[in-house]
Amino acid sequence: MKVVIIGGVATGPKVAARLRRLRPDADITIIEQGELISYGACGLPLYLGNLVPDMMELMMTSSGSVRDPEFFYNTKQVKVLNNTRAEAINREQKTVLIRNLLHNQQDILPYDYLVLATGASPTVPTLPGKDLSNVFTLHHPTDAQAIRELVRSKKLNHLTIIGAGLIGMEAADALFGPRIKITLCEAQAQILPKFLDTDMALLVEHEVREKGVEVLLSCQVLGLTAGDSGAVARVETTNGLIETDAVILAIGMRPTVELARTAGLALGVTGAIKVNSHLQTEDLSIYAGGDCVENYDLISGQPVYSPLASTANKHGRVIADNIAGRNSEFPGVNKTSVMQCFEHNIGRTGLGEEEAIQNGLDVSSVIVSGYDATHYHPMHDKVRVKLIAEKSKGRVVGAQVVGLGEGIKRLDVLVTAMKYGATLEDIANLDLGYAPPFSTAIDLVAHSANALRNKMDGLIRSVSSSDLLNALAKNEKVYILDIRTDEEVKSTPIPYENKIEIPLSELDQRWQELPTGGRLITVCELGIRGYEAACLLQGKGVSDVSYLEGGLSILGAYT
Repeated sequence: MKVVIIGGVATGPKVAARLRRLRPDADITIIEQGELISYGACGLPLYLGNLVPDMMELMMTSSGSVRDPEFFYNTKQVKVLNNTRAEAINREQKTVLIRNLLHNQQDILPYDYLVLATGASPTVPTLPGKDLSNVFTLHHPTDAQAIRELVRSKKLNHLTIIGAGLIGMEAADALFGPRIKITLCEAQAQILPKFLDTDMALLVEHEVREKGVEVLLSCQVLGLTAGDSGAVARVETTNGLIETDAVILAIGMRPTVELARTAGLALGVTGAIKVNSHLQTEDLSIYAGGDCVENYDLISGQPVYSPLASTANKHGRVIADNIAGRNSEFPGVNKTSVMQCFEHNIGRTGLGEEEAIQNGLDVSSVIVSGYDATHYHPMHDKVRVKLIAEKSKGRVVGAQVVGLGEGIKRLDVLVTAMKYGATLEDIANLDLGYAPPFSTAIDLVAHSANALRNKMDGLIRSVSSSDLLNALAKNEKVYILDIRTDEEVKSTPIPYENKIEIPLSELDQRWQELPTGGRLITVCELGIRGYEAACLLQGKGVSDVSYLEGGLSILGAYT
């Protein structure tokens, strides 16, 4: 059995390694047009930030072996033809036309099964000046090496990053420091626009600005111009002119599908290669996986383009299984993505709130703030969780986390529960592990589910930070009841009129001091005491009372 794999970064090597274990008799060849294979592209920002000092570490196994052509041939009996481009597929004859890029020699490879693992490439806009020197993308190791060389030359004092998605934010985090100032230029009205809902993105934006990064939103780039040296020196935008020493284009990724298209294979609505659950194209002897294919969204049921290394490796296993006759299927994705940016752990899974509404779901959401460990443990820190669920069934359809604390553990719990259609009640009753270093007695996962259950059951009303600020901006009659301790109030007073300061411990005796004839909103640092105060007042017969979701730890980012 002859198997030809086009693409040698993530999916391709995974197919080869798994297939070799299943079919020792298979003749396996990987075609890769670059020199490097099987490298950890997700580690490039770590290399930029010197957390990975040597690029070779991104190409090593955990035991220290370099994954080069010799490694694959000696340990897995897989032939790797690097510096070789696949130029055409003849589906009738089952052959691939290849060209050695070093010697400009063509050859033809026959196959019984063909795997397309052609990946994705950076989206480069048609901007004037995009080809100037010191204008980079961040997709391949050579991109990272070129940027790092510029940093080491000490000629990089200001960097402009066009695009504040995952790649742009990770690049900003890696390169920002006392010597390098950074401007983030994002065309949308928020950072991480395809990653987080606006309310959660604001939390990240607040922290990024606090670090000293300049963030320009709704900022359209018009062109790049050179200085006296011929390198890029200015970025012309709708927000004005940016003087800079280098530019990173981080606008997004697009699937590499030219080879599939010219071979007559169908593309999906997202523009990526269309595959079935076995990851077969419409030609059943041709499989495709990784960043070049379209996936199925498990929540919305719609086709999506979600290029992730974790998905690419899962694809590789499924493809190898099917070629070996094991009848394996890939069910789809929840679009779970995580990142670390300016020390914050950030992630999302499932649908965002706006996404859910666009998909016709009637949903409710809540944002809660809490700690990842008990408050008395020295290693605790804050995590904010946004939970989104269907109103009718309570089925959880999405979650997002932001914080210095361990939020990714919580996200993984939620995506696992969502995989099996969990409701808020299911999540609230999960038997999660508890000890002071790892969690609070009621973990944030359960706390967020309970908070949303209370809201959807009508037990208590809540108000988001954006709704509160909108009401204040419209001069609505709103009274803010600060129920924090006197010490907390003195340390960080609330900068609004119509505020009342009564500690929670005194509220039961002093609640009749509260004004009437307007909305009353209880606030505290995390929202938990605000909820308790609202319940107390509701029990006293105060009708128009709500608590501030997530507390002042959320509101502070908005202001």
